[in-house]
Amino acid sequence: MTSNIENIHWDIVIIGGGATGLGCAIDAASRGYKTLLLEKEDYGKGTSGKSTKLIHGGVRYLRQGNLSLVLESLKERALLKKNAPHIVHDLKFVVPTYKWWESSFYGIGLKIYDWLAGKEGIGDSKILSKKETVHLLPTISEKDLRGGVLYYDAQFNDTRLLINMMQTAKKEGANVLNYHEFLSFTKTKDGTIDGGKINDTRNQKQYTVKAKAIVNATGVFSDSIRNMNKSTVSKIITSSQGVHIVLDKHFLPGNAAVMIPKTDDGRVLFAVPWNNKIIIGTTDTPVQKYSYEPMPQLEEIDFLLKHTAKYLTKAPKRSDVKSIFAGLRPLVKNGNKTNTKSISRKHVIEVSKNGLITIAGGKWTTYRKMAEDTIDKAAVIAELPYVISNTEYLHIHGYSNNIQPNDFLGVYGTDADLILELIKKRPELKEKIHPNHEIIKGQVVWAIQYEDAKTIEDFLARRSRLLFLDAKASIECAEGVAEIFKQELNLSDEWKQEEVLRFTKLAKKYLLH
Repeated sequence: MTSNIENIHWDIVIIGGGATGLGCAIDAASRGYKTLLLEKEDYGKGTSGKSTKLIHGGVRYLRQGNLSLVLESLKERALLKKNAPHIVHDLKFVVPTYKWWESSFYGIGLKIYDWLAGKEGIGDSKILSKKETVHLLPTISEKDLRGGVLYYDAQFNDTRLLINMMQTAKKEGANVLNYHEFLSFTKTKDGTIDGGKINDTRNQKQYTVKAKAIVNATGVFSDSIRNMNKSTVSKIITSSQGVHIVLDKHFLPGNAAVMIPKTDDGRVLFAVPWNNKIIIGTTDTPVQKYSYEPMPQLEEIDFLLKHTAKYLTKAPKRSDVKSIFAGLRPLVKNGNKTNTKSISRKHVIEVSKNGLITIAGGKWTTYRKMAEDTIDKAAVIAELPYVISNTEYLHIHGYSNNIQPNDFLGVYGTDADLILELIKKRPELKEKIHPNHEIIKGQVVWAIQYEDAKTIEDFLARRSRLLFLDAKASIECAEGVAEIFKQELNLSDEWKQEEVLRFTKLAKKYLLH
């Protein structure tokens, strides 16, 4: 479809293939607008693929008194559960309490959370005894432990949802392209934006596309696109880095997550069961330089290890860390505020004088509402026929209510049956890509054929999550995965060698040395 993009006068062109950009593509295409999305790298390469894997109602924002954001988040959480039940599921959280007043204090706050959720609530919060707390969290530190508070939120697989969102956008009629970089704007004589030049980075081919409206949904890179349009604009984005470490499940057995609402230095800390591992996070460190692969700082890693040791009976060592990853939060600047923890997670839509629409801020949970608001604005700018958004009721690709908890293909939803059919035709695809993980060769082939996977990183990092779960294992099976790509796409031995070297270099950044 790439060769045809110049022949269409697009209603809306979207720059950025993270949660917000793909949400915009779904919304625009489902209204019948001619929609093109361009992603410079792969879907979820940046911020959207490096979250804490939570779809939450914003319990943390209660402390800030930001009730409107909590209400919006709770509504969107419920919609995601309804529209993508194969990926988004309920999760128990326990707040362990170590001081006499904490159970009542947090208990009251979480009852307000329940009340705000109303009929969309997942389950009732309750105050736990010490015995009940230890039952749910067998490895929680019992020194001075008084009890806990139980509440409910939701969890997901961020890049698996992104891939399904990409498929949904295509199903609705959008043209969605990864590895296509937006280079520059084209403008009319009066300076109004009317399109742009793009580069297919895989084939090194350039195209010029025309559009009635262009949406900048590039997260932390939003200011770069704004500067491309007008170099003198002031920055609207600031960012903080969130680092996570991944441990084996035995550090926190069971099915409940831990939430520490306030550490010694005022941060929120989570220990979350995910894909038979435990994710510990996150930090909140202001950063000045933005990249797709931000590097964790030593003090951030030490903070996570130190506090994990404080709250769990078994203290993890650096050698216990299976993977470490960092993501950048795209926060909208708030005057001269430097404390990123206090900056609102609300989204902002800016329209430049010559028509560039920038959607900034927000959070994973509210991507659908962000997209709806953005396309409402874009439709006005482009003078498109008014069509109301229907994404509240639109099922995400793979939608299924019949997922078994222990089914490793369950996250594929209805596509799981198609993968099994593929394996029946090609029994060799049932073989695991690594002896210690359930991922099979059939998933690699499926990713190549139906999920726009073009590199082994696309598969090992985002179509599967092996790089994030076990970086060492991902390196060990890189050559085998590259061989499948080579055969399926008729690529050269030279490509294979270069691809393995490139991925190995990246994956080593996820190892804690």
